[in-house]
Amino acid sequence: MKRSEINRAYRRAKLCFKKNRWKLPPEPRWDITDFGLGEFTKTGLVLINLAEETEYCEKLMYCRKSQITPLHTHARKKEDIICRQGRLAIELWAGHPQKTAKGKQLHLKRNGEEVAVCSGEVIELAGGERVTLTPGIYHAFWGASVECVIGEVSTANDDVNDNYFVNPDIGRYPGIQEDELPLVRLVSERQSPAPRPVFDPE
Repeated sequence: MKRSEINRAYRRAKLCFKKNRWKLPPEPRWDITDFGLGEFTKTGLVLINLAEETEYCEKLMYCRKSQITPLHTHARKKEDIICRQGRLAIELWAGHPQKTAKGKQLHLKRNGEEVAVCSGEVIELAGGERVTLTPGIYHAFWGASVECVIGEVSTANDDVNDNYFVNPDIGRYPGIQEDELPLVRLVSERQSPAPRPVFDPE
């Protein structure tokens, strides 16, 4: 991703959070990614890690309409995906989509109640609704409204080793092309030994 694209996504997300009165913690840990595909407006997500404990994790996310987080699953992480504002579409599969018959049933909790869903089905969550996803359930999600604020509450998070994407070309973190000064330093840059200037007009 170009740094200018990361900065633009950062500004848009901050504006949306402010407009919807979502208070961010001091020095939040930002994670902005195009999943290594180079098409952030089509395949991308803005995340903020709110809590990162050994037992649990909480995130706040932002996406625009039809901006997809691609099909993936986790081997260990159990998570609630929550539509905090707007509408959120989620595609669900009982197993790997290339090895699972479309229509095969899976069971999950929606708003705390167990429901049956068909593999390949897209469900839509309104503001306040949630689904509980257990390891092995493949899922993709995207905004069904102009903007969408998403919450995630989960067991311990490991973005490096516990994301299994269907598309083998996907990388969890983006490469960055420096075309302007950064407004924020991303989680994926925290290990970088070379400090970069960070400028935030707010």
